[in-house]
Amino acid sequence: MSLAVIIVSWNVRDLLRACLESALADIEAAALPVSIWVVDNASSDGSVAMVRAEFPSVNLIADDRNLGFAGGNNAALRAMGFPDRADDQPAAVLLLNPDTLIQPGALSELLRFIDRYPRAGLAGARLSFGDGSFQHGAFAFPGLWQLAIELLPLPGRLYESALNGRYARHLYQAETPFPIDHPLGAAMLVRREAIWQAGLLDEGYQMYVEEVDWAKRIKTAGWLAYCVPTAHIIHLGGQSTAQVQAESFINLWRSRQRFYHKYYPGLKAKVAQQLVAWGMQRKIKLLPDQADTFRRVQQIWQGGGR
Repeated sequence: MSLAVIIVSWNVRDLLRACLESALADIEAAALPVSIWVVDNASSDGSVAMVRAEFPSVNLIADDRNLGFAGGNNAALRAMGFPDRADDQPAAVLLLNPDTLIQPGALSELLRFIDRYPRAGLAGARLSFGDGSFQHGAFAFPGLWQLAIELLPLPGRLYESALNGRYARHLYQAETPFPIDHPLGAAMLVRREAIWQAGLLDEGYQMYVEEVDWAKRIKTAGWLAYCVPTAHIIHLGGQSTAQVQAESFINLWRSRQRFYHKYYPGLKAKVAQQLVAWGMQRKIKLLPDQADTFRRVQQIWQGGGR
């Protein structure tokens, strides 16, 4: 099966280089039919020149605007002809963060899985941090419990529980794929037929939650999602967003507000809004120097701004 890898990057030149090296090494070792697309979101650190000079086989889209995660991935998908249908399109597309390192055999395992499970529209990998420690790579769709556990002073043991959308760690340690709601967008494989049915990512999300929304639409179209533990990818995490922390925090909660109001109308959305109001007020008391950021989130969830 043919595969296209899309990497959307912003000012992480050295990480992007390492990511590309790891992907190309795995592709070469397994002789896989894989094309790589890099979408640069107006980086100022020489990322574009580096890709052109060191990775001439990579398809590069260098935009003079920051298209965001959804817009960047969609730019590459459109260059492949999606969402229209064409026989020459790749059988699957892997969304990959630039702060990842493909471990040997990971791409083969993902392709082998998607080939053997024809009802699978989505697949994620087993992720770990740079020091080798465990990282959750798959989650249940967000609900009210996740908001309460994150925002309210509830017992810390709930953080790792199913109530918080987590899957048991022993599932990742096995070699058997297990069903999930959605993989983390850092490494998210999507079957082309699922893209044909669900369409492209929703660019109304400026940053964050885009992959959750996409997975929601893909599963609504009848496809299943799995995590494939035998496909191992290191995810360093948060390298681009760490550059703009306050803005990233606001974007996260703006995107969450969009998701909850899009998929949970009525009472559930109102309860979510109240939980966020309480949670942000609590943060204001705990971190008064960041009060403006938390108030901005409150305004967004109350419908007072974008």
